Amino acid sequence: MSDTATASTALTPVDFWFDPLCPWAWMTSRWVLEVEKVRDIEVRWHIMSLAVLNEDKLDDLSPEYRELLATKAWQPARVVTAAWQKHGADVLGPLYTALGTRIHNRGEGPTLEALAGALADVGLPADLIDYAEQEDFEFDAELRASHKEGIEKVGQEVGTPVIALPGADGEQIAFFGPVVTPTPQGEQAARLWDGTIAVASVPGFYEIKRTRTAGPDFSNL
Repeated sequence: MSDTATASTALTPVDFWFDPLCPWAWMTSRWVLEVEKVRDIEVRWHIMSLAVLNEDKLDDLSPEYRELLATKAWQPARVVTAAWQKHGADVLGPLYTALGTRIHNRGEGPTLEALAGALADVGLPADLIDYAEQEDFEFDAELRASHKEGIEKVGQEVGTPVIALPGADGEQIAFFGPVVTPTPQGEQAARLWDGTIAVASVPGFYEIKRTRTAGPDFSNL
C-alpha cells in the first residue's frame, strides 16, 4: 500500500475525558462509539474528575451535590486511574464501558459492588478496588494531571465530557459535550458529529444551549 493510501485511510484520534459518575458523559461516550462506526475516528479515553473540578466551588453547590462529590465521586475515579497506571491506557475504554453499564444502565449506582463487578467484567485484578477508599491516593498526581490536560482545553466553567481532536488547520478543536439524550444511533450519530465539529471549529464560537426537558435515557444502550 502506498504512503498516500495509508494516509487517506488513517483514523483521526479523538480524545475523550470522562468521569464515570456522570450520566450525561456516559450518554455522550456511547454516541462517540456510534460515530466510530460511521466516521474515520478512533477514540482515546482519559480520566477526569468532577470532584477535582468542584473542590474549590463547594460553597456554591447544593448540600446534596457536595455530599455526592465527597462520598461517591472519588471512588470510581481512583479505581479507573489506578487501573490505567498499573495496566496501561488500553484498559480505560473497556473499564469505562463496564462501569457505565453497571452504574447507569443497570442502575447499580457508583457503589463498591458495582466497581468490583466492573473490574471482574474486564478481567482486571480484584485488588484494584482497594484504591477506591485510599484517602492518600497513590496516583492522585496522575489523576489531577489528566483532569487538567482535558479541562484546560475548554475552561473551568464546563464539566465532563471534554472532547478534543485535530482541526483542518492543525490546531486542536476541543469542546464540552454535546449533552444529548437518548444516544443517537447510526446516521443520526454521524450528523450530530459533523454538526458539532462544524460549529466547534468556528473561531469565537462558544455555545448553543436550550433547557433540558428530559433526563438521561439509557433505553437504547
